[in-house]
Amino acid sequence: MKIIFMGTPDFAVPCLNKLIESEHEVLAVFSQPDKPVGRKQILTAPPVKACAIEHNIPVYQPTSLKNSDALDIIYGYKPDVIIVVAYGKILSKDILNSARYGCINVHASLLPKYRGAAPIQWSVLNGDSETGVTVMQMDEGLDTGDMLLVERTPIDINETSEQLFDRLSVIGADALITCLEMLENGDITPIKQSEDGISYAQKITKELSPIDWSSTALEVHNKVRGLQTWPCASTLFNGKCVKIHKTVLSDKKGNKAGEVVDNKSVLTVCCGDGKCVDILELQPDGKKRMDSKAFLLGNKIEINTILGE
Repeated sequence: MKIIFMGTPDFAVPCLNKLIESEHEVLAVFSQPDKPVGRKQILTAPPVKACAIEHNIPVYQPTSLKNSDALDIIYGYKPDVIIVVAYGKILSKDILNSARYGCINVHASLLPKYRGAAPIQWSVLNGDSETGVTVMQMDEGLDTGDMLLVERTPIDINETSEQLFDRLSVIGADALITCLEMLENGDITPIKQSEDGISYAQKITKELSPIDWSSTALEVHNKVRGLQTWPCASTLFNGKCVKIHKTVLSDKKGNKAGEVVDNKSVLTVCCGDGKCVDILELQPDGKKRMDSKAFLLGNKIEINTILGE
């Protein structure tokens, strides 16, 4: 097939690479405009653009798809299909209908659950035991199109959203290639999404970071896993913000939410259900990420200290 690819972040790169390695032809790539990155605000190309340039594929970065320019470019290439993976822009009806097979999207959830911006993070934040990738035919709604192929995978109790992100990007790439082959052979029957179980994965913001120690130990652990690597779960210690990067569920018990119950090799904190989490890695404000042992060597934390105050 002749393909136009639309994508922006790291998640989309394995899909693009798989298409480049396949018998399909990637005619052009659409990606979000370059953005300032880091403390020095260096203008940086998105990962999909960098991948396309490496393979000498033309790249287009329109700030808007609302005018006719993007559509004219697409019509000029006469693609068989447009593949969309975490592009970050709404496609018009004209663009959706501009290719023989329309627009096909790789979405990192088991639709209709977690339509929207952050399905991976919310599947971890909510403590789901399973997630997956849905390859769907795009329509004018937000992730409402007919499903073409679904791949499921379990979520480990200690898996972070960052780790799941990496796994699903590979699963999604393999599913995409399979889907295109089935599509060419006429072996796919589109399935409408269920009207039950619909949910939306709102954008992740810094406001989600603070840990509410009155939550259950499992909820706290899920927050730490789900907010990796940005914006990270956090708590207050001596009035200063500390990012919590890694926890495990502890077999220890406590009495008061936020109370430190062990300060030996790891920092163990009681949660609202009386159960505890072991903090394995954390990061004081302005310092590098470190394990609990290193943190405790430089910070005296007495038993019964209350975090979050």
